[in-house]
Amino acid sequence: MRGSPSITAEVVCWMRAMERRRPADTRVLDDPLAEHFLGPILSAALLGAKLTGDLGLAAERYFPGLSAYIVARHRFIDEALLAAGHVDQLLLLGAGYDTRAYRFAAQLRGARVFEVDHPATASRKAQLVRALGEVLPPVDVTRVEVDFETQALDERLLASGFARGRRTFVVWEGVSMYLTRRAIEGTLDLLHALTGPGSRVAMDSWYLLDSPDLRATAHRLEPQLLSFLGEPVTFGIHPEDVGGFLGRRGYRGVALADAAQLEARYVRDGRKIYPANYVVVAEHTHA
Repeated sequence: MRGSPSITAEVVCWMRAMERRRPADTRVLDDPLAEHFLGPILSAALLGAKLTGDLGLAAERYFPGLSAYIVARHRFIDEALLAAGHVDQLLLLGAGYDTRAYRFAAQLRGARVFEVDHPATASRKAQLVRALGEVLPPVDVTRVEVDFETQALDERLLASGFARGRRTFVVWEGVSMYLTRRAIEGTLDLLHALTGPGSRVAMDSWYLLDSPDLRATAHRLEPQLLSFLGEPVTFGIHPEDVGGFLGRRGYRGVALADAAQLEARYVRDGRKIYPANYVVVAEHTHA
């Protein structure tokens, strides 16, 4: 619901927390802070899985292929952020319960961190951060609350101290599939105008499988199923087409990883990653 914190953001955080309960040699992602951002229900689900020894199955049972994708996507973007070298600003769009500002506090020293989200989710996260106290390293995060139905992102960012034209790493994770094409194009154009050359955007996308098998048929039904969470899937683009799409907005592709590549790179325990998702990193190329 628009007036409540995002359910999807908390479920994604729970998947990151669940991953850390796996054996170290099969763990795709290690986020020691994720569990601190869970509400009572998902905290209980995390504890229940731990007590019953169901750590390896719980997420996959309810989200087959998707939970592995979520954590692999997150790690891929982590590595892209670290590989980008020094940046002046880190901008997290639709930040949810992202913990990168705290996990990478040392690597981001000197960079300003901006977390953008809907007021309901941003407010809940701010309350949790205050309550956690010394659990988190002392990081100055600027939270930018934006109601996209009534407020302009660029105005809210600039009013919050975002510096135009600086080298910025933008994380736009788990968001584009819930927007319209026009909204995505508008956001990429805005980011291009706000950030400087060498800035990078890391984002993921979804596309419709077109094979005639049962899995592809089920995949085509999932946007309707996800609408029950209040956040229906509305946009997808094939990885073969995303380079041109980004190029028209002033970006060049730096890296792209589809499900097979993410599996080969990160998965060590036989899990499969849902085949219709991928992650792309693109660089601002011109003024």
